[in-house]
Amino acid sequence: MMASFLEMNNYRVLVANEGGQALEIIDQEGGNIHLALLDIMVPGVDGKEICREIRKHPVIGDIPVIFLTARDREKDEIEGLELGADDYISKPASLKLVKARIESLLRRQDPKTSTWIRYAETHLDIESKELYVGKDRVELTTTEYTILELFYKNPRRVYSRQEILEKISGEDRFVFDRTVDVHIKNLRLKLGSASDLIKTYRGMGYGLNREKVDV
Repeated sequence: MMASFLEMNNYRVLVANEGGQALEIIDQEGGNIHLALLDIMVPGVDGKEICREIRKHPVIGDIPVIFLTARDREKDEIEGLELGADDYISKPASLKLVKARIESLLRRQDPKTSTWIRYAETHLDIESKELYVGKDRVELTTTEYTILELFYKNPRRVYSRQEILEKISGEDRFVFDRTVDVHIKNLRLKLGSASDLIKTYRGMGYGLNREKVDV
């Protein structure tokens, strides 16, 4: 009922019927999640543990979290807030009330300030210059980051070796074409399971694999 009501009000809702499924959605959707509405008493992993996992997550660790539960004892509310929840609503609660709380919390989150770029299971933070594959942070050299940022910011572009060289060479004019190939190879190794995000376009150069990204 809650999911249907929110979808009718132009929200995209990801529904989990038990805790393990919620954790899978968190891993798979990552940066697409902007708020979590959690029930404490759910099968499997409970809402409190899900909240803990959200707060530890490198990408969605600061999203608003609302506990919606039939348990209304003061100690439960305090514990939920101590875990990092932003709001606590006791059931039964009207759908309009929940929607109002959601809207209030989302207004505090300005999407224009987001520094994350997400493709598939990877997230690139253009402020801290960090790459995550799933929950794992991947160490990048300055040159590797520069190439990856170029691709992520322009996912439809294919860059020739020369264009990439101009981005990474700086004042150093003694950089060879094949240097780009080495950096691309290293990036693919570091991307691991997401290595196919970088595609070689024969006779043209390199860019993101358009079959793997939503562009």
